[in-house]
Amino acid sequence: MNPVARLRSSSRTPFLQVVKTAVAVVAAVLLCRVLIDGPFPTFAAIAALLVVQPSINQSFVKGLERSAGVVLGVVLATGFHLLLGDAVWVVLLVIVLAILIAWALRLTPTSATQVGISGMLVLTAGVVTPNYSADRILETVLGAIVALIVNALIVPPVLLGPAHLAVARLARDTAAAFERVAIGLTEGWDQDRWHEALLQARALRQQHARAEASLTAARESLTMNPRGGRHRTVLDEDIVVAEHLRVLVTRVTGMTRAIQDNTAPDLRADPVVGSIATEVARIAADVRALSARVAAKEVPVSTAASPRPRWSVPTSPQHDEDVAEPALTAPLEVIRPNSRHWILIGALLEDIRRVREELLGEDD
Repeated sequence: MNPVARLRSSSRTPFLQVVKTAVAVVAAVLLCRVLIDGPFPTFAAIAALLVVQPSINQSFVKGLERSAGVVLGVVLATGFHLLLGDAVWVVLLVIVLAILIAWALRLTPTSATQVGISGMLVLTAGVVTPNYSADRILETVLGAIVALIVNALIVPPVLLGPAHLAVARLARDTAAAFERVAIGLTEGWDQDRWHEALLQARALRQQHARAEASLTAARESLTMNPRGGRHRTVLDEDIVVAEHLRVLVTRVTGMTRAIQDNTAPDLRADPVVGSIATEVARIAADVRALSARVAAKEVPVSTAASPRPRWSVPTSPQHDEDVAEPALTAPLEVIRPNSRHWILIGALLEDIRRVREELLGEDD
């Protein structure tokens, strides 16, 4: 791979964040020039550059990390300057000690790096006095505060859209996986077709992990966000749906794996298998209906009533949209188990029972 290509990111930083960073730097520098007499407020500019982040919560954390690192680095440099002077070896000693102190205190990478940088800048900037050190700390705090305010006032980011779409797509693809199971049982797929279906089902696990990461980013973007109030309800509902889908993904993967391992040419002829295929198709219809509701931002789940709410999904065009019951019918009855496939049939029936409980929000 071309080493130069590593310098470029796979995606651009949003232009709005670039604008906010520029505004924060300019505002922080101008404010420090008004309030603090002295050289160019380098510490304020650096703080503003680093503190503007994709979310307000991240900006707040970066501001704390930056301020803590600067305070520790400036105090360390000032103390050694008063004791030993500003020789080159003193600067090197402060940098090494800053690294060791950050390691001993288990500081975050941002704070740890800032301790050494701040100490080095203070010792190499000129005459070091207690007032000079206090001004540098004040610069950093002002730069961080200005950046946080700018990030909060100028269209604070809300990353709910990608998370909402990821959950809807996961529901849609989970429904497709159940549909493949129903079709495969009806058509009598061979082992190669079931192996292909199993690979597609297993891919849902990675898709669910990406959806969880998107939900985490969305939650992060809404923390301390003045625009977050009207979005938090949708996010909470998406989180509950994603948790339900995690169980469904596990179940459909297990069902596909069980059939792939135990399929046989005469499996299709068993009447119970046909009934199982019908029930799995109904499950797929329910999950696909949920996907449509999520995509339309009409998530039916409400976290206020119960930690395991009912899903309230439409079961067919003839049913009213407010019907709470999914399409699953009464439990199947197997009077005489198939002597060859009874283990597989029993496993599939148990999976259907557990999926039904998940759809209805019932406790095990």
